[in-house]
Amino acid sequence: MTRRSAPSFGADQRADQALSALRDRLAASRIVSAALEARCLVEAACGYERADLVANGHRPLGESATRLAALAARRLAGEPLARILGAREFWGLPFSLSPATLVPRPETETLVEAALRHCSSTRGKQHPWRILDLGTGSGCIGLSLLVELPHATLVALDRSFETLMTARGNARQHGVAARVSFIAGDWGNAIRASFDLVVANPPYVAVGDIQGLEVEVRDHDPRLALDGGADGLDAYRAIARGLPNLLAADGRAFLEVGRGQDGPVRALLESTELTSFSCHADLAGILRVVSAGPSEASSGGQRRKLKFQQASFEMHPGAP
Repeated sequence: MTRRSAPSFGADQRADQALSALRDRLAASRIVSAALEARCLVEAACGYERADLVANGHRPLGESATRLAALAARRLAGEPLARILGAREFWGLPFSLSPATLVPRPETETLVEAALRHCSSTRGKQHPWRILDLGTGSGCIGLSLLVELPHATLVALDRSFETLMTARGNARQHGVAARVSFIAGDWGNAIRASFDLVVANPPYVAVGDIQGLEVEVRDHDPRLALDGGADGLDAYRAIARGLPNLLAADGRAFLEVGRGQDGPVRALLESTELTSFSCHADLAGILRVVSAGPSEASSGGQRRKLKFQQASFEMHPGAP
């Protein structure tokens, strides 16, 4: 049996039997979470919630057999489960995806955790934090922060209009759309403002390494969200140039980095006016987040009023 072999299910086949068969097919294809993914695919094909599958496992698949076969074939061909389902959980919240958005990764929660720890240890979660999310994608980082910080506001920036539409839908789903402005622009170039927090998970894969990525990432995540240039640091160079003007006097930036990139990224930030560095490891012990802030002298204690360049596209909070 090969990973790309076409599965088939019969209309008379019981749902629980199809679940068992699909689990075995996925496991044989070396998909690590075969049991979980099989259940998710059967539920999606049949329109079941988890309790529904338990209660109705004895029922035949019926018309769902064809749908299940199609979903299973996509997974066996290497398409990630999140792409098939159109959503991924992050920080305990569901986030809808589109072809233009990166699938959120568990290690990115390290950034959210580090930023919230900073908020709790300084002004507290009730403070009206001003947050900028550079390259927002699905919005998973910035919107997760808004859910945890009830008085915060967010500017979510991305180069892709399709991505911004996806993020706006997620903001509505989580009840925070009134506190978000969505801006189309290239990193911080479209913004003239200062923020308490600047967060980003920029593309950091060196172009020569993309072909060696897992098929789930290489063939299904948008190239724009992966390609970090020749050395993987192009986006960090652009971000570093703008950060001194984007951060308030006591603001902090939190940037996700790839394995072994904490040193080079810190060096880029040190070449600007940023100081007070810290690094944060993910659950695997990999230094995943670099944080930095400006000196009081370089910022002058000024908070700049939020402005956007005329060339940028803006979706105001609550816009249809």
